[in-house]
Amino acid sequence: MRLLLVFKVVPVPIRAVLIRWGLPVLVAAVQLWPFLTRGEDYHWWGYAVVIASAVPLLWRREAPLAALFASLVATGLYDFGGDSPAQPVWYGGIVAMHAVAAHSGRRARVVALVVSVGGTLLLVGPETALRTVVLFAAAYGLGRATAASEERAARLEHERQVEAERAAERERARIARDMHDILSHAVSVMVVQAEAGPVVLRADPARAEAAFDAIAAAGRDAMVQLRGILAVLKSDDGPRAPQPTIDDLPALGDQVRNAGVDVGFTSTGEPLALRPDVAVAAYRITQEALTNVVKHAGAARADVRLDWRDDSLMISITDDGRGGSPAGGGHGLIGVQERAVACGGTASAGPRPDQPGFQVLVRLPA
Repeated sequence: MRLLLVFKVVPVPIRAVLIRWGLPVLVAAVQLWPFLTRGEDYHWWGYAVVIASAVPLLWRREAPLAALFASLVATGLYDFGGDSPAQPVWYGGIVAMHAVAAHSGRRARVVALVVSVGGTLLLVGPETALRTVVLFAAAYGLGRATAASEERAARLEHERQVEAERAAERERARIARDMHDILSHAVSVMVVQAEAGPVVLRADPARAEAAFDAIAAAGRDAMVQLRGILAVLKSDDGPRAPQPTIDDLPALGDQVRNAGVDVGFTSTGEPLALRPDVAVAAYRITQEALTNVVKHAGAARADVRLDWRDDSLMISITDDGRGGSPAGGGHGLIGVQERAVACGGTASAGPRPDQPGFQVLVRLPA
């Protein structure tokens, strides 16, 4: 284990050289060891065959089948030369068989196994043949296990990349919804106040001043929230402003009141702890609904009701306006539904059934 940890810190180019050259050098060294330690003057043929059986392993990944047969042919010539140590020289073939099983197709693997085992049975005695067959079969099994492990690792990496892409897509969609809500709300308040300002500028200077103050406040609030979003996009480091949550709804109501729509808040039941994403969604959904009231409803009053239940929060936003669907296709209402569904909740919107106006009903899990 310690050796593996040391190997992992080796630079990748050096690691690639070690992987390519390590096994061939090790096979050659092991099979040359009897030549160097027994103190006899062996024929050069044995040295050449041992090296020839190890050299093809350099290409065991690029051409595993050719490496296997080249190594086996060299091994088969070991006893046809001069005096050499009595030793098995099949190590190169075993390593090459592992590579064939790990990196070749099914047909190539079957051909390699049949030829290797069949040739062994024909060329050597029963005892040696049995031992060789067992070793080649074990190398083949380990090669298939290696291939399965690599395929599983590649599949898991692919799944990780797909999930990362999906997470990034979800995050982009969330940021787009947040920016839509922030800008839509701020611009709506500013437009309403800007339209009212010139009308009351001479008749009621105090009211005109309040309108311009409301424009400035809405602009500042939008800038603060947009800076927070852009800071997340620029870097993961540094301080971040918290996202507005359900506790910030009173301030949201003040902004809408400044736009000329009276907003009432009521809460029933015992407040429960909300997940951070649910708390933010509650704010954004209410913000979008009130923005639609300012932009499209022509309402004089809107009511926000929070109904805390055993396992959920019910949010109702109603107004006394025209009661029709928002102009422009209702993209904000689609965002309301997407936010609710993303948190495990539900949302619906439409004209009020019992009186003029529009309502948005949302259930969020607590």
